[in-house]
Amino acid sequence: LLYTIKFEQMNMDKTLTDSKVLVKFVNNEGENAGAPLEIPLDTTSSQLQVLVNALLTAEDKYQFHVSEFEVTESLRKTLYQQEDTLNTENVIEIRYEPQAVFRVKAVTRCTSSIPGHGEAVINAAFNNNGTQLASGSGDASVRFWDLTTESPLHVCKAHKQWVLVIAWHPASLYVASACKKGDVCIWEPKSGTLKGKPLIGHKKYISSLVWQPLHCKGPGGATLIASGSKDNTIKIWDVVRGQCTLTLSSHTQGVTSIKWSGDNLIYSASQDRTIKVWRPSDGVLCRTLQGHGHWVNTMALSTDYAVRIGAWDPALQGKEQSGDPQTVYTKYKGTGEEFMVSGSDDFTLFLWQPAKSNKPVCRMTGHQQLINQVMFSPNGRKIASASFDKSVKVWDGKSGKFISTLRGHVKAVYQISWSADNKLLVSGSSDSTVKIWCMRTFSLLQDLPGHADEVYTVDWSPCGSRVVSGGKDKVLKLWRA
Repeated sequence: LLYTIKFEQMNMDKTLTDSKVLVKFVNNEGENAGAPLEIPLDTTSSQLQVLVNALLTAEDKYQFHVSEFEVTESLRKTLYQQEDTLNTENVIEIRYEPQAVFRVKAVTRCTSSIPGHGEAVINAAFNNNGTQLASGSGDASVRFWDLTTESPLHVCKAHKQWVLVIAWHPASLYVASACKKGDVCIWEPKSGTLKGKPLIGHKKYISSLVWQPLHCKGPGGATLIASGSKDNTIKIWDVVRGQCTLTLSSHTQGVTSIKWSGDNLIYSASQDRTIKVWRPSDGVLCRTLQGHGHWVNTMALSTDYAVRIGAWDPALQGKEQSGDPQTVYTKYKGTGEEFMVSGSDDFTLFLWQPAKSNKPVCRMTGHQQLINQVMFSPNGRKIASASFDKSVKVWDGKSGKFISTLRGHVKAVYQISWSADNKLLVSGSSDSTVKIWCMRTFSLLQDLPGHADEVYTVDWSPCGSRVVSGGKDKVLKLWRA
């Protein structure tokens, strides 16, 4: 056995001492950029950049991957990390993809700890361009925060029970909040005033709120929001008229999560173990996705980031409205079909292409306890999943293939959020810490202690400048580089 291992190691070393290797460049859809080329094994990522730009007659910046490993230095170092592509007699496939329009620095320090809420902070979220912040709490209030001075701005009271969910309008015109009683309130961020009366109709608590994507709204169309509840229904509301326009009812148990896709479909996950696909224009149930063996807790779409930023183009920093929402959505949604990932109490995830099939792309196993949250990276290339088994796992966003496990938390991981450049991930845990992970090396980059109790919510601003965290200690913390 020892002889065999030494012999294989000699072969591997011999393979990597070859001076050249045959490669072909492909994009995310598998299209070749040209014929295979013979290049030195010591070719660096910047030299690959020059090669691809020459092949494509372009001037863009790209990042390169062999399998799931990014080429950060030389091709030789990347190939050392994987045995299956070490044979230089085969053509090695190098995937190129456009880099993010700006680089996000890892947050390292807490710039503000802002008290104000009288109970645990359950939800905190930045608006579509990261210039405003809202939070919801167990004290039944919604609060807006001034990010220039990092201090309280408005206190909004209309709910009678815990505020469980908040959601920013994709053009930051409104913030919607929903409570344990089942009421939805629409707030105007500039003044902190309630728009009209609360939207009443659900009989039990609301678990999820989602606005209609900006590019799906027709000329002169209504401003719509959907709410999913423990009463088994999804309601679509016209917030201007303050009326419920549609009630979608087919689930047999409580709705846990809803998403409004860039293809103008509504997806709803439920404790009845199914995910349903709805057409919001007329309320038709398009298809039902089955496969999970227990409650479906969470869902994410590969287009979530493109839908979230609305008409704000991150490439034009500092401008709130950068033009046509459809143009911005098309630019940032990536190419190819929209994917969805779902996480469940059965410890598994499923990857779907729900707009065209009710069969899963794959079943993703590995977690040892229930999955609390899943999230696609902004470019849709990776999926992160947070679990009660104290770990975060990273998966390929197109194939569902397992990539890595991020270990460091000592209690359940509640929430995660990606940086806008896809290279960093933040996680909040029951162990009272916030952690920053590097998505190149899949290792811990920063451990951010400071909270006195469990961290329930984290969010990375779409512009990349801040992270917010909140939890059981009633304090909001803002973190910066």
